[in-house]
Order: sequence, then structure tokens, then C-alpha cells
Amino acid sequence: MLVLLPPSEGKAASGRGAPLKTGSLSLPGLTAAREAVLAELVELCAGDEEKAREVLGLSEGLRGEVAKNVELLTAGARPAGEIYTGVLYDALDLASLDAAAKRRAARSLLVFSGLWGAVRVTDRIPSYRCSMGVKLPALGALGAHWRVPMAEVLPEAAGNGLVLDLRSAAYAAAWKPKGEVAARTATVRVLHAPTRKVVSHFNKATKGRIVRSLLASGTAPEGPAELVEALRELGYAVEAEAPAKAGRPWSLDVLVDEVH
Repeated sequence: MLVLLPPSEGKAASGRGAPLKTGSLSLPGLTAAREAVLAELVELCAGDEEKAREVLGLSEGLRGEVAKNVELLTAGARPAGEIYTGVLYDALDLASLDAAAKRRAARSLLVFSGLWGAVRVTDRIPSYRCSMGVKLPALGALGAHWRVPMAEVLPEAAGNGLVLDLRSAAYAAAWKPKGEVAARTATVRVLHAPTRKVVSHFNKATKGRIVRSLLASGTAPEGPAELVEALRELGYAVEAEAPAKAGRPWSLDVLVDEVH
């Protein structure tokens, strides 16, 4: 099983250990694309701060994020699973999983990123600020920048099993499963059960809990149909239908009563 996650806007501070080594990150086929984004981002943030803030879409209160990006090549790195914070990652709570579940997380979780493309939760990275929606002056829109290298690398990373896609729209645009990979891909919406409306904050929390439940239970569904059954056995209310056409992802609706 491969689980595709969005990153978090908020991130923990960089570590005090050795700095980033791009060649040590998972999915080495993305290295050249990563280094191109990294070089331009550092250069941008080391120059005109106001321009950098505008390009990155940062408010006045987030001005310090520009300075943080300047130090990306020298800042200490720590596992991505510790860097990413926020609602989904709080609910996932990787640190509290037992050893077996943590090993499953290391194998299964892939976090998408405007800067790194995609990383495993065990990959050591510094804290940064660069969303997939950014358009860098030279490289252009990051979503488009990542599409070609992702298309070359991700099908192999997906292997032959289930792909559980929990990414937000901006990150999903960087790689869309096709063909037989799409046929074993499931996307998830979280709906308020009484109204059938999409929820926002609770959407992220529920997705984090779903991933945690799968990792903690050791459940390894082979495809979307098996995922539906597994989630129901874990106590989730799930509605799903097989796609009308072959080679399309499944869409799963997880129903919740709470919307906070």
C-alpha cells in the first residue's frame, strides 16, 4: 500500500544535526528536479525579501519564513515525519505508533511537497516554506515543474498494490495516477453525515485517523474494494462505488457526525 499525503503549511523547526543531503532522499529520480527548486528558492529568498514574500504568498506575519528558506542548505535536518505538523499529522501522531506500525509508515507514506516533490517520512529534511501553488520566477509553476519527473518515478513507487490518495487538489495536480495504477487508486472525501457536505478541518483530522488506524492495525488491503471493507471493520462509515470506466480511481466517502 502506498499512501499519498499533502504536507502541512506549518512545520516544526529544523533539527540540530547534519544538513540536508539531496542525494540521500528517497525517490532519487527526483533529485535533479529537487535541486533545481532548492537552488532557485534559496536564491530568491536571499535577495529581495519583499519579492520573495510575494512569490511565496506569505503575509507580513510570516516574513520570518523567508529567512528560514535562506538557510536551507546549512540548517539541520530531521525526519520529514517530525517536520510536518498540523491537523492531519497531529491525528496521525506518528511518534506514538508502536515499532511495527512505524516500519509500515516508513514503507507506505509519501508526503508531497512543492520543494521536494515527494518524500518518505523517514527522509531527513530541514523546515521550509514553499507550497505547490508557488510560481518561481525562472522555473515557473511548481505543479507543472513536477509533472514530468513524477510521471517517471511514481508508477514504480506505487508498486502493484493499493494507492490511497489523500492529497489536496494542488498536490494531486503534480501527479495523477493513470491506467492500471489509477484502477487500484482510491481517493477519499470526508462528508458530514447528516448533510452530506464536505467538511474542512475535520476532513484533515479524519484522514490522519484513517491512516493511523490502517498502520496500527497492520491491515494491508490489496485494492480499493478491500480498503472499503477494511475501513468498515475499523469502525468507519464508508460509501463507495466502483468507477464506471476501467482505469479510473475509486472515490470513497467517509461519513462523520462531527464537523469541528
